[in-house]
Amino acid sequence: MGLKRLEKVLQESLHSLEQEGRLKGRENIITGIKKAEGEKGPRYFLKGWEGKPFIRMNSNSYLGLSLRQEMIAAGEEAARQFGTGPGAVRFISGTLQLHRQLEQKLAAFHKREDAIIFSSAYATVLGVLTPLITADTIIISDELNHNCIINAIRLSRPLDKIVYKHLNMQELEDELKESIGKAKRIIIITDGIFSMRGDNAPLQAISRLVKDYEQNFSEGIIFVVDDSHGVGCFGPTGRGTEEYTQADGVDILIGTLGKAFGVNGGYAASSQTVVTYLRESAPLYIYSNPISAADAAEAYQALTIIDSEEGQTILQHLRKMTKRFEAGLKELDYEIIESDHPIVPLLVRDTKKTKELGKFLIENGILATGLNFPVVPRGDEEIRFQVNADHTPLDIDTVLAVLKEWKNLS
Repeated sequence: MGLKRLEKVLQESLHSLEQEGRLKGRENIITGIKKAEGEKGPRYFLKGWEGKPFIRMNSNSYLGLSLRQEMIAAGEEAARQFGTGPGAVRFISGTLQLHRQLEQKLAAFHKREDAIIFSSAYATVLGVLTPLITADTIIISDELNHNCIINAIRLSRPLDKIVYKHLNMQELEDELKESIGKAKRIIIITDGIFSMRGDNAPLQAISRLVKDYEQNFSEGIIFVVDDSHGVGCFGPTGRGTEEYTQADGVDILIGTLGKAFGVNGGYAASSQTVVTYLRESAPLYIYSNPISAADAAEAYQALTIIDSEEGQTILQHLRKMTKRFEAGLKELDYEIIESDHPIVPLLVRDTKKTKELGKFLIENGILATGLNFPVVPRGDEEIRFQVNADHTPLDIDTVLAVLKEWKNLS
């Protein structure tokens, strides 16, 4: 009976979200996938749109690995050998040989001493920050950092939380100066790639600030980067924003297996001491089951592909498709945020028009993500496109043709 009263409050909250434009609404349900054929990349089918094929331009699977046969085969073999789930948390009997092999491969990939796997990148950020933030810690964060970082800071209760304007290095330096004498430990955290915009943090510039000011704090400055959108698909060999910016001072690198790697799970790579400490202190690691054997084997296979000549070919194709799409949008006189990352935001700068364009795209077989205030600042409303390596020139040109038609109608 008490649930009725709660339901009334929850319904009012849902109504408020709808009025504010923040209600996500019903999820699109993928009912089937047609693999790439000829000049066409994969096509997706949705519930309620029976028989209509869609080009998916809103997937985090940047390298298009999840449909590859060798990935699927690696997962099937692991499941046959170890079963469908680990059956326990890591410190009891849930650590499989595949988990440690993957952690060691991730550490080597990022040139770190060790790595630790979590159930997701979101869990990784919470799992890493909460044990490292103490009552004598000030944490400094970019204003456009992901929700997982915001919530991790809230849960951790630092001495102080400081947010600097997006990519503003002068403000970051000013905040470091202001923090001298107030805390033993500073943690600077930033996204590597900012998911709404596709731009990247200047990691080398932040590293220089860390080196300049770390002697002012008895427990130093720890530089943490969540590069979930960068690892695997960004930088010359897919090692992410750290490689792209040639940064050399990132203390803890957080990544995901669920985007470019095309699987599931998250991880952190760092020194042996830091990783060992996290295994002993991170509740989201200690008290949660790890990823399955299939996930671990598939992620290992993804790393093997990326770190090969074929991986270089995939990355080169991804860059070509990204630049083809950006060039086409600019030719159509659309405003975009241009970068070397496959996130391509088309700035509409109007909530009503963003919703209308999103509706037009799906009616014409294109899946893309409309972002309105307050998800993005007012005036920055956009359609976020994400190019994947399994997109073909025909796919890109098809999307551009739909956007040209919209331009002619509007």
